[in-house]
Amino acid sequence: MKMKTRDFAIGLAALVLIALAGWLWLAPAGNTAPNVRMTLLDGKTIDLHALRGHPVLINFWATSCPGCVAEIPHLAQLYNKLSPQGFEIIGVAMSYDVPSQVRTMQRDRHIPYPITIDRTDAISKAFGTIRLTPTSFLIDPQGRVVYQKIGNVNIDKLAARVKRMLPKQGNS
Repeated sequence: MKMKTRDFAIGLAALVLIALAGWLWLAPAGNTAPNVRMTLLDGKTIDLHALRGHPVLINFWATSCPGCVAEIPHLAQLYNKLSPQGFEIIGVAMSYDVPSQVRTMQRDRHIPYPITIDRTDAISKAFGTIRLTPTSFLIDPQGRVVYQKIGNVNIDKLAARVKRMLPKQGNS
């Protein structure tokens, strides 16, 4: 009887730890986004903190990822629609992507938002070591991660969230 109680207690403690770890991973709201410096494909550099005041989507993707490729037109459409109001998207290609393939994809798929290649995995590590693509982080104008998604984003829900963060457009 004593052994069963001990095993039950150990199992329950393990379950609680797993649940806590899952909650911490899946509930990033309020965490400040890391300040990472990125060199874009066009050679310009940008610090993520320089985008404070704007909602920003960081989208980790790979040229070999079918879900990522399928998501690109939707993200491009959202960017084209909302970037004039201050929304930013930065596509972060993974370190294993071949730079020429990333450039070709940007050109052939008409990706309008800035792209960087995470050559040293520094950006991935700053966001908790990205292992699956696509993975996206929505950062609010105050610089907090308010949404995190592994897999394709629901573009309509993402658009609604971003619109709530944008300055209200008056009828002037």
